[in-house]
Amino acid sequence: MIAVALLLTQNPFAAWPDSRPIPSHPKESRLRNIRQLTFGGQNAEAYWNKEGTKIVFQSRQPGFPDEQIFVMNADGSGRRLVSTGKGRCTCGYFSPDGKSVYFSSTHATNEGPQAPVDMSKGYVWMVNPEFGLYRASLTGSSEIEPVLIKPGSYVAETTIDPNGRFMTFTSDFEGDLEIYRSDLNGKNIRRLTNDPGYDGGPFVSWDGKKIVYRRDKIDSQAELDDYKALLKQHLVRPSKLEIWIMDSDGRNKRQVTSLGAASFAPFLHPNGKRIIFGSNFGNKSGREFELWTIGTDGRGLERVTYEADFDGFPMWTRDGRRLVFASNRYGYTRGETNIFVADWAE
Repeated sequence: MIAVALLLTQNPFAAWPDSRPIPSHPKESRLRNIRQLTFGGQNAEAYWNKEGTKIVFQSRQPGFPDEQIFVMNADGSGRRLVSTGKGRCTCGYFSPDGKSVYFSSTHATNEGPQAPVDMSKGYVWMVNPEFGLYRASLTGSSEIEPVLIKPGSYVAETTIDPNGRFMTFTSDFEGDLEIYRSDLNGKNIRRLTNDPGYDGGPFVSWDGKKIVYRRDKIDSQAELDDYKALLKQHLVRPSKLEIWIMDSDGRNKRQVTSLGAASFAPFLHPNGKRIIFGSNFGNKSGREFELWTIGTDGRGLERVTYEADFDGFPMWTRDGRRLVFASNRYGYTRGETNIFVADWAE
């Protein structure tokens, strides 16, 4: 186990307000009472706890080598570090009992920042083989313990069944980027996807019965060759991701979107009928991402956000009444990403 050191006493958010109200775009009829919860740096992947009272998020702030994991109250107050303050961290998620946060980190293998991605290969994401999955206690012990380590392999994108029966994650430890599930201690690993290509970003539904995810369906030998060559360099090209859904045991896989775009971070509404996700669908440059919803039957595509640049990583509360998401809107500097919450209007 690793004790979080004096970095716990550091507060990069001390000068920030807890939150501020901001106007929504006139076309954003689904979003009401929007409030901004972070104010500077890069803040993303913000997810609710089971009760909708707290949010875990990742943030890159001065004084840390790379992104770290923090928690805060739903109103933006009480922000605090829960990762070690070392290395690069991603994909924080609350345990169902609220006593801990799961996250991926490189702190055990590389305490510095993640190496820059070589964009000469086009728009690519790094699937960092230095990531391992860890669990941080929120009960005052300040201890972080390893949960799932596959040396030399990517282990990240973890979400958890709200009933505590299993967690699901993405890894390439068997040679391809696939989705797996295990118990909450990283035991009894079971592979859920089996086709070549990037299967990842799994999110467990609030009832624990479904998993929604993103998939890069390989359509030609040239695409397969490109995917394999990039994966050897721990990279993926996320320009053609569709949203899929399956049962939580991996059965009944079904493609939901056919947008030919980079669609990611899907989340299933508590009613089980609609999925919200981020996508650059319809944007000619491919640089502007908006939030969209679609029925699980693939019908009724609806655009939710209209602000320029980026909106992504949406998640509804368990009652479906509130939404948390990340956005470039109202940043102090260009490209700044912050976290917002809003009431959801059905």
